[in-house]
Amino acid sequence: MKQGSGTVSGLIGIAIFSGSLPATRLAEAGFPPLFLTAARAVIAALLGLALLLALRQPRPGRDAVIPLFSVALGVVVGYPLLSACALQHIDAVRSAMWTGLLPLSTALFAVLRKGERPSLAFWLLSLAGAGAVTGYALTQTHGGSLLGDGLMFAAVLVCGLGYAEGAALSRSLGGWQVISWALLLALVPMGILALCTHPRAWGEIPHSAWGALAYVALFSMMLGFVFWYHGLAQGGIARIGQLQLLQPFGGLALSALILGERIPPLLVGVSLIVLGCVFGARRTA
Repeated sequence: MKQGSGTVSGLIGIAIFSGSLPATRLAEAGFPPLFLTAARAVIAALLGLALLLALRQPRPGRDAVIPLFSVALGVVVGYPLLSACALQHIDAVRSAMWTGLLPLSTALFAVLRKGERPSLAFWLLSLAGAGAVTGYALTQTHGGSLLGDGLMFAAVLVCGLGYAEGAALSRSLGGWQVISWALLLALVPMGILALCTHPRAWGEIPHSAWGALAYVALFSMMLGFVFWYHGLAQGGIARIGQLQLLQPFGGLALSALILGERIPPLLVGVSLIVLGCVFGARRTA
């Protein structure tokens, strides 16, 4: 029952996250990466603060402070900033492909930090999926650059840390409470960063950029994590984390639909290989 509930919640979270990279690319038409990272965190933090106060949530214990800082570092600051910078050098289609490495990153931190022990078959299938993504990135230059690919790899690494830490905390604090407290920890520095990097000509920012900012702040930064952390906590970090291998498909489709970017046929083939790995890994976790 818990695994079924975790799978449904995880799939909803992935559907929301699939729009993050295309929306970030769209928002960068009006906002610089540093401001975009800070603004999305500040907006989401204010929403989280309102929820915590309205529902009178108790403060987390001292033992939760360091994990919450890890969540803030990984998913509030690290991934949004690194992926936004990466999108200055690579297109959204290529960046979406890199999200196929998120399950392996999440599983690694689940083992290192939380003591989960997936099976050997799980690791082999996870590595196969990750190898397909990495091999494509190393051999195909369309829409890519070494710097952009490196930034996306770093983004995936820190995001896995945030996912694993947040999922473990969700078992005691709750999903939306975890992301709300993590956002609050980052509110002051992100607020200062937003003030220092805000655009000079507000009137020239297109409506599409404003809409994209609203999406990454309210959906990618808050609502998606409510479902995602609940799914990880209910179904297991390593097992549910494999659903992230589906995220590139959503990212590819939205990048083509919204941004008009071309999807290379080989990339579709790589994504299908990854899809096969996700189902196999989930069965063997």
